[in-house]
Amino acid sequence: MISAIIDGFLLGGSLIVAIGAQNAFVIRQGILAHFIVWICLFCAVSDAILIWGGVFGLSLLADILPLFVPIMTYGGACFLAWFGFSAMRRAIKPVVKNIETIEAPSLQSALLICAGFTFLNPHVYLDTVILVGSVAQERPFEERSFFALGASTASFLWFFGLGLGAKAFKPWLDRPSVWRIIDGIIAVIMMWLSIKLPLS
Repeated sequence: MISAIIDGFLLGGSLIVAIGAQNAFVIRQGILAHFIVWICLFCAVSDAILIWGGVFGLSLLADILPLFVPIMTYGGACFLAWFGFSAMRRAIKPVVKNIETIEAPSLQSALLICAGFTFLNPHVYLDTVILVGSVAQERPFEERSFFALGASTASFLWFFGLGLGAKAFKPWLDRPSVWRIIDGIIAVIMMWLSIKLPLS
């Protein structure tokens, strides 16, 4: 039992700790302190649903629906390109001078954007559903729940640590130059992923 939890935790942690669209969005929301608890909870619960689904057979979805992966790939690439373009515009022409003046999006808007980064990214399915699911299949059936629990725990710790820890950067965010750098990095990541996704 303990071994299954640890193995799941290590696998889940190794997959989620990467600079990607979802993590970049969580960091930005954490810096702005805009609904960050809800954003972290949404990401962690979404990961947990995909992980448990993969462990208990959702990995068969790609076989049942052959067009699933291509649709998610090109849809995700378009979404990433759009968000990257928006970040690039902010980097070129920053309009914020003080962090307190940033207009917070509604909770619904923030969650919809987060949902796009989560569910329009094929790598999310490849990591959480296919990879975690296939590794779990190698374990005895009675250990799979503990394996999924370990992987899910890694997601919860990562997202809440990332989102809530980002607040430490707030004192440096009253300068437009800092926002140019942040949005510039986000734009590069998003645009790079939007190009890499269809090619991979």
